[in-house]
This record gives sequence, C-alpha cells and structure tokens, in this order.
Amino acid sequence: MTHPTTTPTHCTDTPPTTPAAPFEQLAAQFDAFHAARTRTDLVARLYSAAMGEDYPHEVADSSSCDWPLLGLMAARLRMRRGQLLVDAGCGTGGIGLWLARALAARLAGFDISAVAVAQATARRPRFIAPADRAAFHVARLDATGLPDGCAHGIVCVDAFSIAPDRDGAMRELGRVLAPGGRLVMTRALRRGAVPAWEKQARAVGLTVEHVDERPAEPEMWERLYRLWTGHAEDLRRELGDVQARNMLREAHKMLPALPGRRAVLLTLRRPPQSPAAFGPAGTMTGPVRPSDDGSESSERTPQ
Repeated sequence: MTHPTTTPTHCTDTPPTTPAAPFEQLAAQFDAFHAARTRTDLVARLYSAAMGEDYPHEVADSSSCDWPLLGLMAARLRMRRGQLLVDAGCGTGGIGLWLARALAARLAGFDISAVAVAQATARRPRFIAPADRAAFHVARLDATGLPDGCAHGIVCVDAFSIAPDRDGAMRELGRVLAPGGRLVMTRALRRGAVPAWEKQARAVGLTVEHVDERPAEPEMWERLYRLWTGHAEDLRRELGDVQARNMLREAHKMLPALPGRRAVLLTLRRPPQSPAAFGPAGTMTGPVRPSDDGSESSERTPQ
C-alpha cells in the first residue's frame, strides 16, 4: 500500500505504522490508499513495467507478488479440493482469489481496510463460481475473527510487518491454522540481519518447512521506485499530492537500502499430530467483525 504518513515501509508503497498507531487511523490510511488507486490505472502500469512478463495482470496486485510467487505459493500450500484458504491482509483480494481458484479451495480473506474488502468482494465472480465460496471481512492480523483451527492453508503476502504486534499476529495466525495446515508468508531482512522466524514459529507450535529465496525481488523494487520518481508529476496529477508524496518519500528512502536485501517466501506448518486444541478444520465463516523482531525490515500489506 501507499503510506499516507511518516516513514516508508519495506520495498512497497504501504502506509507506515508505529506500535502506537490506533486501528482506526491505520484503517483510514488504507481506505484512502485504495480509494485513490481506483481512480487511475497508472500505478498498475508502473508495476507492470517493473515486473515485465512476470506481472500477473488478472491479480492486479500492488505488492511483490508476481507469477513465480503465485506458482510457488500454490505448490507450498499443498491443499486439497474444498479445503479452506485464508488470505491474511488480502487487500483487494486478487492473490487469495487466484489461489482459491487454482487450488479449488474455499476462501476467507480479511483486511484492515473496509474499502479494500468491498473491492475484493466485488471481484469474486471473476474468479470463483459460485461466488459464495469466498468471503471477505474487516479484521487485523492479530484479531482475525476466525474460528480456532479453521484454516487448511494461510497466505500472507507483504502484510506481516505492518502488524503493530508481530508476536500477537503470529499467535493469531497459528491459532487459526489446523493441524497439518501450512502458512506461507513473504518476509524480508535487512542486510546482515539474523532471521528470527524459527523462534517465532516455534513459539506458536509451528515448524519451518521451507525457506525459498527470492533474489530478484529487491531488483524489482529498485526498478519500480525509479519508475515512481520518473513519473512524479503523473503520480501527483492522477493520485493527488498526498498519495504521490508518500510514494516518492518511500522511493527515496528505500532505494539506498535495497542492495544486499534478502527476500524469502517462508512456509510454516502445524504438525499433523498437534494436540486437538482447536475445533475441526473446514468451518468457513461469513463476514465477521473482530471483537517483533527488530532484525526484519517492513514488508507490505493489503494489495
């Protein structure tokens, strides 16, 4: 997402956040971001130019998600027909909807932005029939509103880092994951940082099954950021001064940090023999209203 305030996040246009940022303020920032993006296809065209033939036009994402990542996530999830996939930080829904169709899965997506959730809901018929196989609702990563152990698979693309409480977000995603289920998530590290994901996974009863390197991702962000700066006037004209200013601020801050950056797809699994602490997997709810490791740099969130 674009960040309407202060400091830029990962290699992406995500609204920045601090641990003290209230849920309502962050939601309003993302609502403004998604509303601005509906007025123009300029940002999508810049992502397409940066990714080239790897840009998945149907998904229309504004994150690090490209064709290779979509295929890798589908393979790592290893889901069976009819199982429940959760898209955590779903944005406008393209990634979750594409994966649900490819895997013949049911889908429950959630995002902090009501505007994004409305857009994701409207996109369902283009991917899934009947459309009620997918449901979207407003929620946070640390308060999903989903039942215990309901998910056979969870996907979280560029969203984990904006959770004010990453440990809480990991506990919540672990709670939702059924025994034998897998959580696939993008993660990124600053140069020379030691990853903490083994410790984070173990703390919630998950194991690290795969760490897939994404060496081309930092180069993609570099191309994208240079496109943003090269189209500054176009961004101001089509998105407005606030959104353009946030994107350009991020580009100027993040470009020097890209060399040596490590990006991965992390696959975590709850062992099949996990104690029956949760109810049976497979329950899908309709829309529900919800009742950090310093080594990692910010990633992104809703697409």
